[in-house]
Amino acid sequence: MIAVSRVDYCNADLAGAPKVTTDKLQRVLNPTARVVSGTDKFDRGLSRLLHTKLHWLNVPERVAYKLSVMMFSCMHGQAPQYLMDFCHPASSVASRQQLRSACRRLLVVPRCRLSTTARRAFCVAGPLVWNSLPDYLHDTAVGRDTFRQHVKTFMFASY
Repeated sequence: MIAVSRVDYCNADLAGAPKVTTDKLQRVLNPTARVVSGTDKFDRGLSRLLHTKLHWLNVPERVAYKLSVMMFSCMHGQAPQYLMDFCHPASSVASRQQLRSACRRLLVVPRCRLSTTARRAFCVAGPLVWNSLPDYLHDTAVGRDTFRQHVKTFMFASY
């Protein structure tokens, strides 16, 4: 299980990373799944095994999951201040207070000029992931463990 924990270490930095980069980590995760499950190298259905039996997300979804949990912590005041400074609710902007996004607890996503590197910054990637979650996850009454469970269920529904 050491390889799996290493895949998750600092993987929030991979938000918006090219597929070439995430595929390298996926190539670490796949043999680990084979070892854990006891399947052979050329057995079919590895992705189904990852999702249904082991309940593991693919690397891009792992990155989105970690970002969404970080954003949950920011929205509930449980994250470091330097991360919470990047979370600006749409309701806090005077020109957006009358929009539907203000009552849906969506965040303002800053505009970025460079599509390659600027979209990977936490101040852009975090609010993008948060805004992509369903509205019932934005509820303030949802606890951290419940949030994590529902986010993972939401991400598994996309397979």
